[in-house]
Amino acid sequence: MVSLSCIREVKEILEKSDTVSVMNIALGRAEIVFDDGEITISEISGDLEKNNYPLIEDKNSQIVEQIKNACIELIYFGNNTNSLIRNSDYLSEKLNMHYSQISKIFSENTDTTLEKFLIKVKIEKVKELLSYNELTLSEIAYMMGYSSVQYLSNQFRQVTGISVTEYKNTDKKERIPLELLLK
Repeated sequence: MVSLSCIREVKEILEKSDTVSVMNIALGRAEIVFDDGEITISEISGDLEKNNYPLIEDKNSQIVEQIKNACIELIYFGNNTNSLIRNSDYLSEKLNMHYSQISKIFSENTDTTLEKFLIKVKIEKVKELLSYNELTLSEIAYMMGYSSVQYLSNQFRQVTGISVTEYKNTDKKERIPLELLLK
């Protein structure tokens, strides 16, 4: 789960059956109570997987999901936190682990680095902000924690293959759903 709509959808899937009660749900995590005489964890898992929400039981995979969700929370829901504190400090505090350990687990269990993933998430947020056409590029650069507009522009081109100006001027603004950034 990587967005508020994912949380809502997972909750609906889980509560579809009267045999499952959702106690707490957040990005990447759901606490449920169910009577295993009426429904099994395999059935619950199957319902979730049919909707592209597989259960993650491997410890490292769970940590990777927590890392991804923390990155998305920082960039999308952090209310400008990204420009005020270092990403590494935020992730270390959020996950209660040293950044080097977080980065190592992420790299070993995905086919990218944590830094590259954070950049992809930031660029998707930049695309969103550009689409609204409400903020200047300077404001977006500051909000996203870039030291300059030039640095943001260079990174945008490197990731997307087009300039910020080309993106702003196109009618069809291509964006990648957050859950597909690692695919």
